[in-house]
Amino acid sequence: MNALGISTAEWVKSSYSGGNEGECVEFAANLTSIVPVRDSKDTNRPPLIFQAPAWSAFVTSVKRAAPLA
Repeated sequence: MNALGISTAEWVKSSYSGGNEGECVEFAANLTSIVPVRDSKDTNRPPLIFQAPAWSAFVTSVKRAAPLA
C-alpha cells in the first residue's frame, strides 16, 4: 500500500454508514490527489482508490439525492 501513497491515510467513517451492525465505509480525505475507500470490517483488504475529482463528484451526487425512505 505504500506504493500508492496511502501510508499516511487518516481514515474517517462515512456519515452515510450504518450503525455498529456492519455497513461501515471509511475514506481518507487527507491525501491530495486520491481518496482511498475501504470496508472498516476488513481493513486488511486493499482499499478502492479514486481520483479526488471523481470522489468529489460522487459525494456531491449523493448529497443531492433524495433521502431513502
